[in-house]
Amino acid sequence: MNLSHTNQARGVEDAALNLSHTNQARGVEDAAPYKRIDTTSFPRYNSRRKRGAFSMKTLLHICCAPCANMCIDTLRQDGQELTGYWYNPNIHPFTEYRARRNCLRDYAATISLPLVEQDDYGLRPFVRAVAEDIEGRCVKCYEMRLFAAAEYAAQNGFDSFSSSLFISPYQNHELLKEVAERAADNWHVRFQYRDFRPLFRQGQERARELGFYIQKYCGCVFSEQERYLKPSKIIR
Repeated sequence: MNLSHTNQARGVEDAALNLSHTNQARGVEDAAPYKRIDTTSFPRYNSRRKRGAFSMKTLLHICCAPCANMCIDTLRQDGQELTGYWYNPNIHPFTEYRARRNCLRDYAATISLPLVEQDDYGLRPFVRAVAEDIEGRCVKCYEMRLFAAAEYAAQNGFDSFSSSLFISPYQNHELLKEVAERAADNWHVRFQYRDFRPLFRQGQERARELGFYIQKYCGCVFSEQERYLKPSKIIR
């Protein structure tokens, strides 16, 4: 896997994967136009960070910054040591993929969030995976991302993994949960289930306040088509 990593202090540089630092090279000063979040408003998180006393190390799969911001706040306030994980081969076209990835990179820098990137624009693998059942593609989309997150968490010393996908009211929540549980069983790592959906509107409002790029459709070319074309016009 082609991965890059942003936090030297975690020690995952000892893994057998080829890692390089991205946020360190970018620098927080490169994060404009995104505003810095005042993390002093998270007293429990900051006190634990100073003492090195976190309740657990969690890998948070992130689909985009607008969905992730409240998930990050919630888990940090619970005293968890978070690392973000970007792997979203379902996002197309490349310009859309790049816009979401770059927005997350910049936001992660402003809040000192370590970010692991499996930076593969996986258009062809994704299309091959869903081609036989385009209407039922969501399960394949969830499997590709959550199994990858579970694998990385298991192989790099994390106590658990979760995903910002669980904040979206537009996802198939129960199917998402079922896939995550299977991924956890497969890789022998804890899946930390959280229903973040009550925080969705708050997260979207914050994203607008911070000037985030906010997407207009879920991610794949098929969801883009369904977003802009009437069902009667879609050739099936």
